[in-house]
Amino acid sequence: MTDSNTLETRARQLLGTVKDPETGRKLAKQIHSVSADSGQLKVQVGLTTFAAPLKADFENEITTLLNENLSSEAENISVEITEHVRPAQPVGQVGLTAKAVIAVAAGKGGVGKSTVATSLALALKNAGCKTGILDADVYGPSVPQLTGVRGQVQKVGEKIQPLDFNGIPLMSIGFMVPPDQAVIWRGPMLHSAIKTFVQGTDWGDLDYLIIDMPPGTGDIALSLSQMLPLTGTVIVCTPQEVALIDAIKAVGMFRKVKIPILGLIENMSSFICPDNGKEYDIFGKGGAQKYAAEDNIEFLGDIPINIQLRERGDAGEMAANFDDEEVAPHLVAIAHNLVKTLAKNAAETPVQAQLPVLG
Repeated sequence: MTDSNTLETRARQLLGTVKDPETGRKLAKQIHSVSADSGQLKVQVGLTTFAAPLKADFENEITTLLNENLSSEAENISVEITEHVRPAQPVGQVGLTAKAVIAVAAGKGGVGKSTVATSLALALKNAGCKTGILDADVYGPSVPQLTGVRGQVQKVGEKIQPLDFNGIPLMSIGFMVPPDQAVIWRGPMLHSAIKTFVQGTDWGDLDYLIIDMPPGTGDIALSLSQMLPLTGTVIVCTPQEVALIDAIKAVGMFRKVKIPILGLIENMSSFICPDNGKEYDIFGKGGAQKYAAEDNIEFLGDIPINIQLRERGDAGEMAANFDDEEVAPHLVAIAHNLVKTLAKNAAETPVQAQLPVLG
């Protein structure tokens, strides 16, 4: 049997080949502890809250690596994933402290973009990520309705205090104007409003800021691309051809302004009748997945037509969808696939190791 010091050294060497899902760098400070005693190998490896949805994948990767290489040298190998603290650094000229800013967009209205944005934020939060929601759809802010959050935002010092949604800071024009009042703004006013939402709000330290974009291709996307480095956008569409045409236009617009496309989500993909259990493809099925494959875009998942999902949105009870056995797995999978895509991108272009603040 290998002596304890040699076994510990071998384990550390192997762990040093694993990449951190957030930065794409090989593990160093995230190797919290390695101990070997009488053939018992125990390791503690840190994972940031940014990568929390990948915890099971990360643990499995490390466990498999150690077992494949050290099972003949250790009688027992245990792996514990602990939290590794790495605060967000200010991004862009506005100084937003968020590790990733994700725009959720659609080429047209009526495809459930706001429902998807809210669900994505909830799924990330439930997984352990520090998440915020910015409702940038100034013409038709629906996030307050979906979340059931009401009230007027207040300014404390120099910062606007966002309202709270299940532990998620939430900001919307809906908290600034009466629900029955239309917002009629031109480009410069839109740019000023978005800057206020991003720079003037006390978001705190975030892993993800999810931005619910207005439908179509317009001024707000341009303002955001000029204001701060968006991590990327997620495009929401429904399966039928007419919706895909608009989704393709949205992809083209974001590519023109150099915003990466992180993936496509197909909403209203099918309907399972509660009376007979049969599945009906009301709007077709698989159109978004097919287009994603053709254009080399990640397909993040689909969401079925679900009566309860719609009812909970109308009632401001979106959080209850994660207790629904039919809906929850789709929402959780989409968040997992998004973070997995970000980890893949980071592995291909690691954050520079000379930045000591990253840890």
